[in-house]
Amino acid sequence: MSYYNKGGGFRERIARFMAGRYGPDALGNFTLWFCVALVIINLFFELIVISVIETALLIWSIFRIMSRNIYKRRRENEIFLKAKGKIKAPFVMMKNKWRDRKTHVYKKCPQCKSTLRLPREKGKHSVRCPRCGRLFDVKIR
Repeated sequence: MSYYNKGGGFRERIARFMAGRYGPDALGNFTLWFCVALVIINLFFELIVISVIETALLIWSIFRIMSRNIYKRRRENEIFLKAKGKIKAPFVMMKNKWRDRKTHVYKKCPQCKSTLRLPREKGKHSVRCPRCGRLFDVKIR
């Protein structure tokens, strides 16, 4: 029996080592890619501040991946995903408005300010907001 077959293959050894640990998630992936971007930027500027930041991010990311406190890491990831969603939402709305510009119009509810996607049919229409239930008139040109 060779050294490489003793105790299972490489994948099995990694799986046993990572058992009970948190592992990679969206926040971890973001910090690692941000660290890679800082390394590339630092190739041109060679600033000690950027080196310190990238080292700290790398250490923090590895700490999160190896952590056994799964609940705390999951909570951190949820906070990150919520913030990412708030940043991403306006860009998704702009993309959808551009995609639907010939078939639909987007109007805001006067009460709850939620955005409604309505078919582009000329004239005056009564619309009920699915969020708050208010009935209001909309004129589409």
